[in-house]
Amino acid sequence: MRRKEGALVPLEVSILEASLAFRSRGNAEAHGFLIAKELRDSRQARRLTAYGTLYKALDRLERSGHLVSRWEDPMIAAGESRPRRRFYRLTLTGEAALAEATADKLAEAASDKRDQPLPRPAAIEPA
Repeated sequence: MRRKEGALVPLEVSILEASLAFRSRGNAEAHGFLIAKELRDSRQARRLTAYGTLYKALDRLERSGHLVSRWEDPMIAAGESRPRRRFYRLTLTGEAALAEATADKLAEAASDKRDQPLPRPAAIEPA
């Protein structure tokens, strides 16, 4: 099954939501492992099946302009004896895509409710 061009898959929406949450908490950017931890700890944990899936989604979001990334200063990583981290930041384009995906999801849910038959009133029994 192919997705519509420009449409976000649920994992991508979750990543953008996590990025927005980080920013609202005062962190403009987050590295991949921190994003994975946020997704795992959130109610959307089932969307992250493997770290490879996460990094492929991060790459797609960056190529589409929804995220931008930068590599950490190698001296910081060396000073802490660990590999360098790549930090991701939500863009205005990403915010707009998230808002559109959220609006589409709400409209779809409202449409589903309208398509369901109304419940039948309960019969009133004589006293």
